[in-house]
Amino acid sequence: MKRLVVLVDDKSDWKPYFPSEDLVCAKDYLFSNDYLKSTPTKVINLCRNFKYLSIGYYSSLLAEARGHKAIPSIKTLNDLSKKRFYLYDLDELNRLADISAQKVTQKVEGIKAISFRMYFGRVKDNVFQDIAGQIFDMYPCPILEVRLIQKKVWSIESIAPISFTDLNENEEEFFGQALERYSTKMWRIPARKKQYIFDLAILVNPNEKLPPSNEAALLKFEKACSKLNIYTERITKKDISRINEFDGLFIRETTSIKNHTYAFSNRAQSEGLVVIDDPESILKCTNKIFMHNLMVKNKLPQLPSRFVSSAGEKIIEELEKEFSYPMVLKIPDGSFSIGVQKVNERDGLRQALTEYLKNSSLVLVQKFFPTDFDWRIGVLNGEAFYACKYYMSKGHWQIYNHQNSLEDSSGDSENLPIDQVPEFILKRALHICSLIGNGLYGVDIKEVNGEAYIVEVNDNPNIDDGVEDIVLGEELYFKLAKSFLDKKEAKTPN
Repeated sequence: MKRLVVLVDDKSDWKPYFPSEDLVCAKDYLFSNDYLKSTPTKVINLCRNFKYLSIGYYSSLLAEARGHKAIPSIKTLNDLSKKRFYLYDLDELNRLADISAQKVTQKVEGIKAISFRMYFGRVKDNVFQDIAGQIFDMYPCPILEVRLIQKKVWSIESIAPISFTDLNENEEEFFGQALERYSTKMWRIPARKKQYIFDLAILVNPNEKLPPSNEAALLKFEKACSKLNIYTERITKKDISRINEFDGLFIRETTSIKNHTYAFSNRAQSEGLVVIDDPESILKCTNKIFMHNLMVKNKLPQLPSRFVSSAGEKIIEELEKEFSYPMVLKIPDGSFSIGVQKVNERDGLRQALTEYLKNSSLVLVQKFFPTDFDWRIGVLNGEAFYACKYYMSKGHWQIYNHQNSLEDSSGDSENLPIDQVPEFILKRALHICSLIGNGLYGVDIKEVNGEAYIVEVNDNPNIDDGVEDIVLGEELYFKLAKSFLDKKEAKTPN
């Protein structure tokens, strides 16, 4: 169970509130040997001042150095100290600011500025709750004051930390309730029957149609974690503010730099968690432009392909000469065979290119190599640990057939022992992964006339019960679970 510490400058500041055994003077936290131990500790920093080199600043800094989880973190404090940083590219927040402010000003004319305070992401006036929740996800801090101004539209002018000692009596009551709600939900985790050595969050989307792991696989993974003394908890996109509760994050929903999965990965890494999939792997693997150029640079065989930015006649003629029909078109960040189309003649090529270029400046065009199956090599921490043959969907040219009118269907699969995979296939998979990172990857390869052509590298590969785990069984899940402990140990200084 994690230890809870609530930091204040002076315990007399706490007079309006109920006494708490968790209350600690900041200077005692900074200088007492009692807090140097490696006991898992959660720190709520309520110091009056968070300015650079203040006691409040040093408290969050030392918490991080000791491996404690603090709110606000030193990153949050640094971000909030730079107005040009936190007000850059806040389109979604400013949209919410405009909506909230217009509701307030419907009854009162002439208002040009509005301020509100948020307490652990909660507000007294529910009209600001949506924007407060978003701000707290980005900048977790006990108390923030947000100022909105009206120019052409309402937008955020500033976001600033506020001391709990500056609150009036009504605000103190609301703050106390918010603190109790927050600490009970997030910090005072009930004692478990056994003491775990690692807390792992598993990010899932219960409504995802094609998740990277089915329910049975998740249960087997959680069972393996329990045997290794790892506590697991499934979380969803609404739980981003809870990230620093955990020691690790395992993303088991389809990743994209355009949605919350990348935000989760980025936040978790910045908080010092062990992360699979890490943000660098997501950035690299989800972008076919990057992967194409990486393979060209390192002279790795891939399907004959090129990127185009036009559907003009000259480009079409060049493609016909270079590849002939049929060709395969792909958007740069598609997944599960979505955003992929095969064309068989000029009109189809022109139409598909025109359609894809409406949403992307570049489109990947590839020569079509018909094969009965694609290899999928699962790579974990630089080692191949499972291998599958994914066969094409019946009567279709892809593994996944999204054109099925009833439901998305996939072809059969065959799970093989690693020692039955051709050596040149394994070498190719390990080589490309070594250029990306040291995480979990699924490398898709087409075997044509004794050559291994890399199709793509997935940062978020499928691990499903009854498919990828047939050969290794429970051992596959133990390998996955143990990788988090190994990565934690590698990060911990001797």
